[in-house]
Amino acid sequence: MVSSQTDVILDQNFKRYKLVYFYKKVIMTIKSVPSFLLFIIFLSIGHAQEYVMETIQHDGLTREYSIYVPASYDGTSSFPLLFNFHGGNDVIASWQSISDMSPLADTANFILVYPQARPDPSDGNSLNWLPKTADTFDDVLFINALIDTIARDFQINQNRIYACGYSLGGEFSYELACKLNSRIAAIGAVARTMQADPNSYCTPVHLTGVLTILGTDDPISPYDGLIYAGTEFYISAAETHDYWVTHNNCDTSPAVNMVSPSVERKTWSTASGCAYIEGLKVIGGGHDWPGVFGDRTINANNEIWQFVSRYDINGLVGCATTSTNDSNSKQENYSIYPNPINSILTVEMEIVDDTEFRIYSTNGELMISGKLTTNVSTIDLSLLPQGIYILNIDHQSIKLIKTE
Repeated sequence: MVSSQTDVILDQNFKRYKLVYFYKKVIMTIKSVPSFLLFIIFLSIGHAQEYVMETIQHDGLTREYSIYVPASYDGTSSFPLLFNFHGGNDVIASWQSISDMSPLADTANFILVYPQARPDPSDGNSLNWLPKTADTFDDVLFINALIDTIARDFQINQNRIYACGYSLGGEFSYELACKLNSRIAAIGAVARTMQADPNSYCTPVHLTGVLTILGTDDPISPYDGLIYAGTEFYISAAETHDYWVTHNNCDTSPAVNMVSPSVERKTWSTASGCAYIEGLKVIGGGHDWPGVFGDRTINANNEIWQFVSRYDINGLVGCATTSTNDSNSKQENYSIYPNPINSILTVEMEIVDDTEFRIYSTNGELMISGKLTTNVSTIDLSLLPQGIYILNIDHQSIKLIKTE
């Protein structure tokens, strides 16, 4: 009965696919259409935003996913990408209806994707997310291929790709942060701690934002970890946080505040004040997705997007991730001068390989970006207002003081 109902829902979504697919293709081919015709086109398709069922072929298998593209997307600018992973033995249609993040995608301007897990042969063919094991597929590689597929159809901000998930989907979000870290900027994991012994499988290569939303009375994913018959399967919430605190070189003492009488928020930051780890402890909470079922004083959808959207692949946007020295402004492989600066900034580099640079305001807004193509390059800051900015080069950040 469940399978039959699911097939009906998926079939309905697939029928809506034709209209949305038409919308996507039209958007990509109308740049030469006169403006008065554009008005007519958008009147006819302006309400076409729906979840669209798609498939890709990967590793000899047909893989399904549902994608939501907000109306604001027009192909002229890149949008962040957020994956939302269902729990164990679930399907897209069911989880998508429960954790629907499309209203957020509409207002915050990001592309949203719900992938579908395949049957796990080692678990009675339950629909579980799998790393590569003997005689099975590798879902980490599937997501890597899916990113490439989506990026071929849409303008994706490759520096702002995020993952979140519930239960086993939350566990898979950790997997991506560990094993596809070069592409994943930040994650949110709900109702799941990490697998045991993360040092044996987790190899993150950059500063990574990690949010957890965990219930203290969760019977399926215990807050204090899971040990069965003498074998540890999952570490505790505290150990999960400690792993990422250590990786991101954060202070081990978090800032603590009560969001509500039932929810405690802990935030771990670096010495320079960059917050990278956040834990929402739902007191008395179970195996829940807060805001939909379980605790209603917070909303998991909102908490996840508000957290992950602060990060790109280089770390917390607009926050210095390494120590800075205002007097000589030197880093490991480059130096800048003058600083403070009035107009023209000079950057000297030892090695140049079309290195990207970005300049952010202190609230994380990208002000200037480009590439450094010679050993001595200049950046014109004359149009920036007076104030403090963050220059990011080669995953290193330094504070700039802009004078009049």
